[in-house]
Amino acid sequence: MKIVVIGGSGLIGTKLGAILKQNGHDVVAASPSSGVNTITREGLAEALSGAQVVVDVANAPSWEAKAVLEFFETSGRNLLAAEEAAGVAHHVALSVVGTERLLESSYFPAKLAQEKLIKESGIPYTILRATQFFEFVGGIVESGIDGEVIRLSPALFQPIASDDVAATLAEVAAAPPVNGTIEVAGPEAIPLDKIARQFLVAKGDGRKVIADVHARYFGAAIDDRSLTPGEHPRLGRIRFADWLSR
Repeated sequence: MKIVVIGGSGLIGTKLGAILKQNGHDVVAASPSSGVNTITREGLAEALSGAQVVVDVANAPSWEAKAVLEFFETSGRNLLAAEEAAGVAHHVALSVVGTERLLESSYFPAKLAQEKLIKESGIPYTILRATQFFEFVGGIVESGIDGEVIRLSPALFQPIASDDVAATLAEVAAAPPVNGTIEVAGPEAIPLDKIARQFLVAKGDGRKVIADVHARYFGAAIDDRSLTPGEHPRLGRIRFADWLSR
């Protein structure tokens, strides 16, 4: 089966492409660096020719509110139009658990707009919403810097290894479209401030983490439901402590 991975040179796209190739699929890793651009449409029709499945894991280069919305809307419209012309039978998109609960942050309204385009496109689809990746924990910790300390919410957090996200995407891409949304999360929910302490200890960083219920997550107020999945999510196998030990 020919599967085109949009964002194929990124963290998830690289891992996903390797799994799909191992499983015997004809994989096109599409990104601006390979001559495929969903904003300008350069190389898009050629890349999608003969494809049965498209997996969109591309991310916006800027999280500024106007720029990120323009990226996901323009990229989404161009990609879905090209898929319709090419007769693609299944559109798979990677999104974020809790998107509709984090609309105070500039990134998440843009992801919600992307999801809306997919649902209204008429192309059979599956949206996979994942929790935050372990690889992003360092950036989340740094976002809480307040002078000499780090202030983070004690809200529950259920991050996942990028390897587990890629493996789940590979399963979804090879399966029939569900015309709906699936969630995937890490195997355990831990307070965000506690995960930050574990991360800093593993890095030999002595900074103090303060649990602050008023601390915002990239501009959004959060609680125990904001960053955790709903009922019956798929769960990754890699625990945060095991990932840290690597």
